[in-house]
Amino acid sequence: MSIAQSPLPLERSVQEARADQQAGVMLVDLRTGAERRAGIPAGAVVMTVRDVQARYAREPAWRVNLLCGGGARSLVLAATLRRQGLGPAFSVAGGFERWREAGLPVDSDAARGLDDPGESRYARHLVLPQVGAEGQARLRDARVLLAGLGGLNSPAALYLAAAGVGALGLVDDDAVDRSNLQRQVLYGERQLGEPKAQSAQARIRDLNPEVETVAIAQRLDDGNVSELIEGWDVVVDGTDNFPVRYALNEACVAAGTPLVYGAVMRFQGQVSVFWPACASSEAPCLHCLLPRETTVESPPSCAEAGVLGVLPGVIGTLQATETLKLLLGIGEPLVGRLLMVDALTMDFRKTRIRPNPACPVCQQG
Repeated sequence: MSIAQSPLPLERSVQEARADQQAGVMLVDLRTGAERRAGIPAGAVVMTVRDVQARYAREPAWRVNLLCGGGARSLVLAATLRRQGLGPAFSVAGGFERWREAGLPVDSDAARGLDDPGESRYARHLVLPQVGAEGQARLRDARVLLAGLGGLNSPAALYLAAAGVGALGLVDDDAVDRSNLQRQVLYGERQLGEPKAQSAQARIRDLNPEVETVAIAQRLDDGNVSELIEGWDVVVDGTDNFPVRYALNEACVAAGTPLVYGAVMRFQGQVSVFWPACASSEAPCLHCLLPRETTVESPPSCAEAGVLGVLPGVIGTLQATETLKLLLGIGEPLVGRLLMVDALTMDFRKTRIRPNPACPVCQQG
């Protein structure tokens, strides 16, 4: 599936970008100050994503070449602009790494003294040995799909955006209702009636304009889930019904994509990571935990059973934590383990989940 409708390619080689630059086409460096300490391409202009979008608001036909660290962030932005009918904007394939490898001119002094809000924004990450500049750059190159924008993915979206995850896909076909406001902290009174995907997109842009957001106002189902998860590094499950959960699980297993699972009801919540494609031989999928054939009826929804308003915030934040651990390659993700939370007793318990050898989803081979 093409992410752009234009017949023009989305990428330019570093040699083509240099030739374009000499012919008068602007080369924009999207990287943070920490990344730019290694230098920037000679003659490049440093801009944030918001700067680029503001320029296109004034000049929709602006032609530009976009460069990031390795080519992923710039490709997402170029594709987004192309879908909006703007540009043409091109991504420099391989980013600054390939520019430097090709021996193209680099201005080592230009990185000094530039104002970089990213350095202060992520300062508490940069001092962590497990994150640092390398980990922060890894987060910036990451793409996370948030399936459902309700109580669970409201806090997950905010914390992933605040952490600097490069691109967030926001999937939900619902509109904001007053009954959502008790637990869905992405929205307020002024967003009542707005599509959740677009409302969440605006909130995230306000929180961190460097994060790319893709609003997908579609209902997930068996027919579109495989297409929608394509190209994302991690999927965070914030859905509220079993047919969609099973469809997500099957699509993620087939794609080898980690699925960060969360569920809440009344005063209890659960979190796990389903990723049978990981190196562990003890990595089950959702079907191993809850076989489809044993789930005759879906449990009652939050509307039917109720939920303590703060609990989705707790579980969604834990899902965001697991997502960041996966992206950074740190700690011990909840693969093969189910974390259960009881808000009434404040008990946090973990239990082992083992792959079902007869699972038709993850044990087919």
